[in-house]
Amino acid sequence: MKGLLLLCLLPLFGGQRSSACPHLCSCHDSEVDCSSRFLASSSLPTSFPAGTSSLRLHDNRLTSLPNGLLDDLTSLSSISLHGNPWQCDCGVLYLRSWLLRQPATLTSHLGVNCSSPPGLRGRLLVYLTENEVLESCHYWYCDLALASQVCLFVFVLVQAALLVALIVFLRRFERLSKEAKRTTEESFTAGESPKENEYAPLKGSSI
Repeated sequence: MKGLLLLCLLPLFGGQRSSACPHLCSCHDSEVDCSSRFLASSSLPTSFPAGTSSLRLHDNRLTSLPNGLLDDLTSLSSISLHGNPWQCDCGVLYLRSWLLRQPATLTSHLGVNCSSPPGLRGRLLVYLTENEVLESCHYWYCDLALASQVCLFVFVLVQAALLVALIVFLRRFERLSKEAKRTTEESFTAGESPKENEYAPLKGSSI
């Protein structure tokens, strides 16, 4: 019975959370202002009030938007996205797709210019073809592959250096062991010689 009651109350609590003003933003009626807050893609709110009609995200440090962030904002009639360093690679595909689905009266695409990669810098995101975006993804993958190869090369060098150091250590340990064994034998031999000399006169006197 208690479990059923909790299931019934969950939508109510969820609705209260969705209507709350996001952290670091200011809200007035159905307008949400998150502009000029130095927000990065990682620090962007994960959701906005369901009834948001105006959303301000301009003049931040956004390079992309999380997938599905704007899909539930069915009342949205105005959004500003300019003044952000958009990175036009695989991570911007969601934003491009969302902008292309908006009506022509919603000028949200204005100012959404690519800051990287260098070949697309200054281009409007909505005017990029899918192939251009995918090529930028390949460009990013190439950089990642190059970085992986460099890391692998460094790892192999470190392993080789450790192997050489181990071989040198084993050879030195073997040499020290031989020297210690020889010294022990010499000490044992030198210790037996005086005793033999002591027994010699005693044997002579008994005869």
